[in-house]
Amino acid sequence: MNSKLSFARNVLLMSVFGCAMFISTVAHGGAGYLRSNHHFPPGRLTIDRAPNFGWNLGFHLQIDGKPVTSIAQGHSYSTWLSAGPHVLTVLKVPASGYTEPTSTTVNIQPGAEHLYVAMWDSNLVYLQPAGFWLTPGAYWQNHGDGAP
Repeated sequence: MNSKLSFARNVLLMSVFGCAMFISTVAHGGAGYLRSNHHFPPGRLTIDRAPNFGWNLGFHLQIDGKPVTSIAQGHSYSTWLSAGPHVLTVLKVPASGYTEPTSTTVNIQPGAEHLYVAMWDSNLVYLQPAGFWLTPGAYWQNHGDGAP
């Protein structure tokens, strides 16, 4: 009889302990691996070419190391990205002369618009946030007419 009471007591204690763990896990939002940060809305990324980029040049775009597209004259690229940091890498095409990829890290904010402009300098393509302050000479060079 003593062993039956001992067994029943152990089962009851394990059940109470199990229920307490279950309630604690539910109260904290579930196990960490079950929670997701994907409940934030994505952000919009748009990449344009600078007006003086060149008529016979384009660039290849990678996002987080994955090839995305090649952008030629008269084209731009736009996509939705999950919130958080992303690495944007650009490389000149055609790859003639000295060519080196350049990378920019962008921290996509939920629901925000992120605009970057592909610039050309010293045989390298690089991305610059739109609205970035330019010197008057750089402004004239990018717009070509000298008018603000």
